[in-house]
Amino acid sequence: MFMNVMDIMEVIPHRYPFLLVDGIQEISEDQTSITGIKNVTINEACFQGHFPGQPVMPGVLIVEALAQTGCVLLLSKEENKGKLAYFAGINKMRFRKPVLPGDQLELTAVFTKEKAGVYFADVKAKVNGKPVCQGEIMCTLADRT
Repeated sequence: MFMNVMDIMEVIPHRYPFLLVDGIQEISEDQTSITGIKNVTINEACFQGHFPGQPVMPGVLIVEALAQTGCVLLLSKEENKGKLAYFAGINKMRFRKPVLPGDQLELTAVFTKEKAGVYFADVKAKVNGKPVCQGEIMCTLADRT
């Protein structure tokens, strides 16, 4: 693995229970795409209420895991170190099948453009090579105060 969870915590500010990326497998040579993983376990707090007796990972948490993966790439760049990334938008997000405890999410973000300080990325989550979620996210960077 290219980056483990300890490496990730040196780059993005997220912490338990809201750190949703367990590892980074690859960053493209041109630094426009990244692939990470999220191991989905029954111990996660969301499964206490979503849904009792039939646990399903909430879609918003899948989208957050995708965004955090993209943040690792953006905030790893020298010019962005120490900054924060904020959601600026979500477009055409589609969910294909439920994500269950025991699944491993493969999270991919491909940055397509930057316009007026807003970064655009096509994102996709897969389980066992099959898409479970895909769409576009946008974020902006800000200095920490």
